[in-house]
Amino acid sequence: MPLPGEIDAWDELTRHAVELAETDLRALFAADPERPEALSVDGAGVHLDFSKQLVTEGTVGLLEGLAVERRVSELRDAMFRGERINTTENRPVLHVALRMPPERSLVVDGKDVVREVHAVLDRMAGFCDRVRLGEWAGQTGRPIRTVVNIGIGGSALGPEMAYAALREYAIDRLDFRFVSNVDGADLGSALEGLDPAETLFVVCSKTFTTLETMTNAAHAREWLLSGLGDDGAAVARHFVAVSTNTAEVTKFGIDPDNMFVFWDWVGGRYSMDSAIGLTTMLAVGPDRFHDMLAGFHEVDELFVAKPFRSNLPMLHGMLAVWNRDFLGFPSTAVIPYSHRLARFPAYLQQLTMESNGKRVTREGEPVGVETGAVYWGEPGTNAQHSFFQLFHQGTQPVPADLIAFRQPDRQSVGGQEMLVANALAQGRALAFGRTADEAREAGIPEWQIPHRTFPGNRPTSTLLLDRLTPRSLGSLVALYEHSVFVQGAIWGIDSFDQWGVELGKEMALEIVPALTDGDGLEGLDPSTRDLALRFRDRS
Repeated sequence: MPLPGEIDAWDELTRHAVELAETDLRALFAADPERPEALSVDGAGVHLDFSKQLVTEGTVGLLEGLAVERRVSELRDAMFRGERINTTENRPVLHVALRMPPERSLVVDGKDVVREVHAVLDRMAGFCDRVRLGEWAGQTGRPIRTVVNIGIGGSALGPEMAYAALREYAIDRLDFRFVSNVDGADLGSALEGLDPAETLFVVCSKTFTTLETMTNAAHAREWLLSGLGDDGAAVARHFVAVSTNTAEVTKFGIDPDNMFVFWDWVGGRYSMDSAIGLTTMLAVGPDRFHDMLAGFHEVDELFVAKPFRSNLPMLHGMLAVWNRDFLGFPSTAVIPYSHRLARFPAYLQQLTMESNGKRVTREGEPVGVETGAVYWGEPGTNAQHSFFQLFHQGTQPVPADLIAFRQPDRQSVGGQEMLVANALAQGRALAFGRTADEAREAGIPEWQIPHRTFPGNRPTSTLLLDRLTPRSLGSLVALYEHSVFVQGAIWGIDSFDQWGVELGKEMALEIVPALTDGDGLEGLDPSTRDLALRFRDRS
C-alpha cells in the first residue's frame, strides 16, 4: 500500500480534516439546517443519519475519491465473483453465497456453491422440524427439551447473539443454552438443572479440533453418558455436529448423517447464516431463518448495485476510516437501544477487530496508517449510566453508532417512546453539548458551571429501523460485515484471515504439560515458568 503522502485523495482528506477542526457541529448545523437530508441514506429497512458526524458534503466527496483510488468496488466485485481475495490462506470469501436465493448460481472451482448451500439448508430444515415437533427422540425415547450450543468465536457469538435478538420468535417448547469458555464454570452453568435424556448438543467446529470447543464437548459427553448410564451409544442421539471434518466427527461418536457442513470459504465471524446457524434455525424455525437470510441478501444487493452516495455499507465503512485515520479516534462504540441486542456489541467486537486488527498489507508490507478501531458497547439505556460520562466530558471523543427501533418487541412491557427518546437525546447532547451561558440560563450555580458544561462535538451516527425481526437482524449484520470489508479494502489488508488468534493457542498447548506434570518448564521464559510453578503449588 502506498504511504499516505503518495495518495492524492489521502492527502486531500488530511488537509480537509485540519480545516474542519476549526469548526464544530453547532456551527455546521447553523450554516446548513438541511444537513440531515444531505447526510442520510436509506437501504434494506435501515435509515442511517450521519449528520452528527464531523463531516460535510465535501468530506463525503473526498471519501468517495479515496474509495475509487483504493479500488474498493473492484475488490468487492472480486469477492462476489468468488476470487481468492483471502490471500494468506488462498481462499475465496463467499459468505455472500450463504444467503443467495436458490435460483441464483455461483460457480467456484467448478462447483455451484449456491446449490451446495441450499442442499445444506434443506437438510437443516428437515432436522429442525423433527426436533421442534418432538419427533427427534433421545436415547430413552423422550423428545428433546433443551439444546446446548457448544462453540467459540463466531461459532458461539453468532448463534448466541441471534437467539437473544430473536427470542420473541423462538419456540416455547425448547430451551437454548450456549457454551464457549473453556472455564468449566461455563459448561457447568449451562448444564445446571438439565435432564440428559432430553438434552441435545450442537457442537460447532470447522475442524472439530478447536481446543476450547472440543474440551467442552468431551466434558458434555461425559456428563451425558454418566447421566444415562450409557457406554457411548447415546452420543449419536444427543450430539450433532457442524463441521467439515467427517473423520473427527465420527471418532467423537456422532453419526455423520447428523453432521451439517460448511466450507473453508466461510470465516467463523461470517458464519452465523451458515450451518453454524443450526441452533438459530432450531429456535426460530426454517421460515424465519430464511427471512433472516433475505435481510442479509438485500444488503448484499445494494452494496453491489448502489452508487457511493446512496450505498449504505460503503458510506458506513468510509466514515469509520475517516474517524480512525483522519480524526484519530482509536475506538468506536455501538449502543443498541434494544435489550434483545445485548450481545450485538460483543458480536461486532469479533467481526471488526479479528477482521481488521492487522499491521501489514496483503503483500506483507507495513500498512503505514492506523487500522482496526477498538469496537465495544452495551445496550442503552444501561450504557448511559455506565461509560457515557466519559463520552460527554472525557478528554477523548468516542464516535458511536446509536441503534434504535420504531416498534417495540412484542413481549415488551411499556412504551417505546422513552427508549427512543433516550437514544435521540444522547445523539443530540453529544453533538451540541451545553455551554456555560446555557448552564447559567438553566439556573446552575456559578461554582458548578465548570462541572456541568459539555463540549459537544462528539460524533454519532443513528441507525433507525422499524422493528427487530429476523429480516432486519440480517440486514444489520450484513451492513457491518460490508462496512468492515470497505475499511480493510482502504487499508489494503486481508480482512479474512486471523493468524493472531493462533499463536496464543499454540503456546497454551505447550504450557499445559508444565501445569500438570512439570514437563517443559525449562523451556519457558522466567516469568511464565514462575507463574506455572506457583500454579502447581496449590496444595
